[in-house]
Amino acid sequence: MLVVGGGAAGAVLAARLSEDPDRAVLLLEAGPVPATAADFGPELLDARRVPGARPDGPGTCRYPVHLTPDRPWAVVRGRILGGSTTVNGGYFIRARRQDFDRWAADGCPAWAHDRVLPLLRALERDLDLGAGPVHGDRGPTAIRRTGWGHPAAAAFRAAARTTGHRDDPDKNDWDAPPGIGPVPTDCVDGVRRNTALNYLTPEARSRPNLEVRGNAVVVRVVVERHRATGVLLADGTAVRAGEVVLSAGAIASAHLLLLSGIGPRADLERIGVPALRDAPAVGAAVSDHPQVVLDWTPVPDLPPPGDTWLGACLHVASGVGKSGAADGPGDIEVLQSLVPMAGLTGGRDRVPGEPLPFMVAAQAPGRAGRLRATSADPRRPPLIDLGLLRSPDDRARLRAAVRSATAVLGAAPLRELGRVGPAGPAPDVLDDDGALDRWLWENLGTAQHTCGTVPMGPDDDPRGAAVDQYGRVHGIAALRVADTSILPDAPLRGPAATAVQIGELVADAMRRDLA
Repeated sequence: MLVVGGGAAGAVLAARLSEDPDRAVLLLEAGPVPATAADFGPELLDARRVPGARPDGPGTCRYPVHLTPDRPWAVVRGRILGGSTTVNGGYFIRARRQDFDRWAADGCPAWAHDRVLPLLRALERDLDLGAGPVHGDRGPTAIRRTGWGHPAAAAFRAAARTTGHRDDPDKNDWDAPPGIGPVPTDCVDGVRRNTALNYLTPEARSRPNLEVRGNAVVVRVVVERHRATGVLLADGTAVRAGEVVLSAGAIASAHLLLLSGIGPRADLERIGVPALRDAPAVGAAVSDHPQVVLDWTPVPDLPPPGDTWLGACLHVASGVGKSGAADGPGDIEVLQSLVPMAGLTGGRDRVPGEPLPFMVAAQAPGRAGRLRATSADPRRPPLIDLGLLRSPDDRARLRAAVRSATAVLGAAPLRELGRVGPAGPAPDVLDDDGALDRWLWENLGTAQHTCGTVPMGPDDDPRGAAVDQYGRVHGIAALRVADTSILPDAPLRGPAATAVQIGELVADAMRRDLA
């Protein structure tokens, strides 16, 4: 058994599969493979910092993308054991019940909310709420919520309440109505606990049937007679295996399939890659969430963050479309940072005089982007168009998000501690749809929630699905994909927790030989 990529799902897969002593598991990670927290070091594990936000962050790689045809960007992914769980912000909120049931209704019944809940409970150790119908207390992933001790977080909650928003104390309870609440994280006592530390423990790595190999860059899956038989590394080494699982992330896994001849036939022939399997769904759609940043400048004597950069989080219904229904789970997210943007990008937890950012995202599911290989050379990155704000509903939803966030930031509890700005739309812009759309185009970013590049679904829909509900690639035996690329669209919350759950779900299916 060969797992490509030791990130959010891959580390989980390698750990769970190697619990079976008769199964030999080789985990290939493109980056380094630290064995202990001390080996990772505080630069990567300090929960007051976000390595992935730094242009030169350790343990990262960057992919060029286009948010819109006229707005180039770069997205960051982890290239180290633990993957993006090593370099992200530590946010660990589950997808909503509506997400799971939508995927189940599209031909993936194993993803129904009542079937994934046991996996979600099993992967967590909720340090705040303990065991119960919703939460677990024995899993590898310790969950700790942010608190209200920082004045800015307390003021955000008070401002949200003042503007009519409900309390939302447990954002991992998908039956609770959306509102203002603390952020569930996989950070404990100021330390970011990635999947390498949680799953690939020293005990796990000492198993004789598990090998973790670092700096092993896979450039192609070897397929013989419609069956995966191993992979080819960048140094020319061929590694044979009885089964291959790609867990390299939503960008790299799709790109690997294309380089291996599994993708849209015409696109593959255009770049000189022999088409082994015409799979038009690979890269045909990309799902992500548009985001903008609103600044709030605090009074000079505001204290630094405690043990995390995260403050509180507000979820709101946009009123746009089915996902934005007033009685729904909320498709707008306003995430508070207690560290200035200059600190996040510069690797510092305090930058005196700089404003604190509120990340405002529209998080309705959608599939407007595309990923294509541009060359048979694996060193050439794929062409990625995220297709953000392409539809009128997308723009209406993000306008609603900015207006909701601005109302909260302008409420008395936050005004008493600071002021909105300098970045943000002027009042006359805020009140005009056309002007606000232009501001959104000029300030657009991404929440970096990429999904959907290798979507799951039944094999009778080759244009809509490339893998089945357990990640098995349609038409190629002994090959699976297990990361957020298989989600048909990005969920209503950031996908970090869902990525870990994918590892649990696919490992469980493989261990039980589920069809």
